[in-house]
Amino acid sequence: MLLYKRGDRMDVNIGHRVRLLRKSKNMSIAKLSEMSGVSTGLISQIERELVSPSVVNLWKLAQTLDKNIGYFFDEGIKENDIVVRKDERKKLIINKSRAKYEILTPNSNEKIEFFMITIGSGDESNIDMLEHDGEECGLVLKGTLTVKINDDEYTLYEGDSIYFSSEMPHRYLNKHDGDCVSVWAMTPPSF
Repeated sequence: MLLYKRGDRMDVNIGHRVRLLRKSKNMSIAKLSEMSGVSTGLISQIERELVSPSVVNLWKLAQTLDKNIGYFFDEGIKENDIVVRKDERKKLIINKSRAKYEILTPNSNEKIEFFMITIGSGDESNIDMLEHDGEECGLVLKGTLTVKINDDEYTLYEGDSIYFSSEMPHRYLNKHDGDCVSVWAMTPPSF
């Protein structure tokens, strides 16, 4: 947890946040020190909550870790930052398609995107083959889905999954009776 309680007030655990950010970027304390100009000893003490950083040093660390200084004073993670309620999903309709896309991730600033596609019988995700940077994988929850990649077609049944490079031309089709519902993860996000 990024917060801890002292008396009747909540204090931000800045050191914990610095450490999490640094590690998420696979950065050593020495590298963070070199890039930020803050000494390795001070960074180590900040991360262990032995000292509070000055505003200047906190600003240097924030800039190096691609955050603004306010990040360290947030009141923690809010539900709408990490949870998407089923009745609050963003819905997309792609031109010339009746497929329904529902975005399952709270925002598009992350490294991965998660969404659900419902394709009616005889419909397709899009008329043209798509190709874009990244990778994607999908899981069929209901019905049967045909995934066309280049000139090959793969038929997926309930419970089947698929993974491929998004750089290969692809599209999804429902050639079968009934709706097909599938969930997909894509990186980097493209919606």
